[in-house]
Amino acid sequence: MELTRDWVTVRASILLTFAVAVLSILAGLAQIGGLGVSGPLAPLVPDFVRQTVGFTGTITGFAMLGSGFALKNGYRVGWYSTAVLLPLTAIQGLMQASVVSFPLVALSVLSMPTLVINRGRFDRSYSPSPTQLAAGAALVTAVAYGTVGTYALRDQFNGAETIVDAFYFTVVTASTVGYGDISPATDIAQLFALSSLVMNVAAFAVALGVLLTPAIEAQLSKALGKMTDRQIDLLDDHVLVLGYGDLTEPILEELAAREGVEYAVVTPDETVARRLADHDIPVYTADPSDVEPLERVNLDGARAVVAATEDDARDALAILTARQLNPDVRIVAAVTQRENVDKLRRAGADQVISPTTLGGHIIVDCAFGADSKDATEGILDDVDLDD
Repeated sequence: MELTRDWVTVRASILLTFAVAVLSILAGLAQIGGLGVSGPLAPLVPDFVRQTVGFTGTITGFAMLGSGFALKNGYRVGWYSTAVLLPLTAIQGLMQASVVSFPLVALSVLSMPTLVINRGRFDRSYSPSPTQLAAGAALVTAVAYGTVGTYALRDQFNGAETIVDAFYFTVVTASTVGYGDISPATDIAQLFALSSLVMNVAAFAVALGVLLTPAIEAQLSKALGKMTDRQIDLLDDHVLVLGYGDLTEPILEELAAREGVEYAVVTPDETVARRLADHDIPVYTADPSDVEPLERVNLDGARAVVAATEDDARDALAILTARQLNPDVRIVAAVTQRENVDKLRRAGADQVISPTTLGGHIIVDCAFGADSKDATEGILDDVDLDD
């Protein structure tokens, strides 16, 4: 079977990345625990190398999980990190020289072509906020302070001899575990250990807060049926669906089926918003006829606006507001009452479609022997999209 771009999808790249991550973790843990069965390459690899690579392979696996989530969100940085980690997992799998690690090597090699083929699909940029940069800098600085200081004062610590010992003591101190195998032996060392403890605990607390807050915000927003600020800021060249009704559901299904099309729903109904959010549909809970919500969801950058509820009056108000905010955006509306077609056009809709009228034409054509598909296509051909 020919390996085509249609077959090698973005989803395949993401799933393979997660599979490699899990295999890397399992192979590393098996090597650490001595559960790996030696393969034919085992005599060529020293034991200490195999043990070391077991630890690094586990760490690489967890890093691959992070890359997988970045790929899932379409971030370019996720593509770059995966491109670096895949060869690394393959090399580590070979160096483990275990039968358990050979599937990891094979899957890593298999994942590389799919990642290269889908390179252009991961185009979202990631720019950390100043708060995230500050938290990261504080964490690195605090760990560096504790490591360098402990190593400089190693003669005044019991059990601290190498830079690895100093780093180990710093991390254990920051985690407040305190195993006691390395301990300060003088007053100066005790004072330094206290200062390192305060700095690292504070840095870790700030870093965790900065990292966990967006995740908590996303879950709360999803539970409340609201888009997060980051989701809203990323909206561009998207389709805005104003309001929600029975006609909206097939519209959302069609939008979801179109690859690469971003869209969002603006509705005041909180129950509907929560239901849509549960299905991972971007939704902003607000009145679509108000100016502020439409500005917030970047109406200026939208490619099209759709109004298709069962309330023609509300649709008219939403269309009027959208047209005032963006005179150039294309607006399409579905009308419930045929006599309101001209009203929605005067409100600013570029195209007004009456589903009941279209349905009536299709039913009559089918009654006279026409195929439903041919009847639908014939009616759509007669629709003037430039009205």
